[in-house]
Amino acid sequence: MIIDYQIKYSKRKTLNISVERDRSIIVRAPDFLSAERIEAIVQSKKQWIKEKLNHAQKYPLESENKEFVSGETLMYLGRNYELMVVDEDIKGIQFNQKFIIGKNNQAKANKLFKEWYLAQALKKIEPLAIKYAKNLGVKYNAFKTSEMKYRWGSCTPANNIIFNWRIIKAPMYVLEYLVAHELVHLMEGNHTPRFWNILSIQVPNYERAKTWLKKNGQLLEVDF
Repeated sequence: MIIDYQIKYSKRKTLNISVERDRSIIVRAPDFLSAERIEAIVQSKKQWIKEKLNHAQKYPLESENKEFVSGETLMYLGRNYELMVVDEDIKGIQFNQKFIIGKNNQAKANKLFKEWYLAQALKKIEPLAIKYAKNLGVKYNAFKTSEMKYRWGSCTPANNIIFNWRIIKAPMYVLEYLVAHELVHLMEGNHTPRFWNILSIQVPNYERAKTWLKKNGQLLEVDF
């Protein structure tokens, strides 16, 4: 098995291998590590990489694009809510146990919904980041929600935390898990027993959240 991977160097202290949701392999390595040493480590993880590449639940299913017509549903915080298209001139998206959009905005509904979800992600997720950073006694430099097609979140070498806006479609307990997960990485770079022990103290039901993501992760991959 030939392993094709991309190396991203930084000032981090340890090496991390991740198989992204588009099946690309990213190796995040310290600046001081030689290409030869990285290759040896990657080869030693060959079986693990193969298992990740063949993981059926890791990758998105084919899905139909929304037409943004009345009666369709869109997921938000773990539930599906009905969309209503109305004749009134409504600015942007309205939400009150139903999504409402004006017929005049139907043609640009994809753009408007993405803006709405991005804003909601920022509103719901940042307080969780503040909460868990305080609980863990860590500090991050910057927080943002962004377009991250194949990752749920990321903790950068500069201690910035970034989250995929699509996770706002998941239940709150899943958001809690994802946020705490990235912040624990400020204490423990890799998924060691210590990492999972710290996480389990912060989010005792994290296994439930992981199970939800395994079963429903493909629903988050598409925009809507």
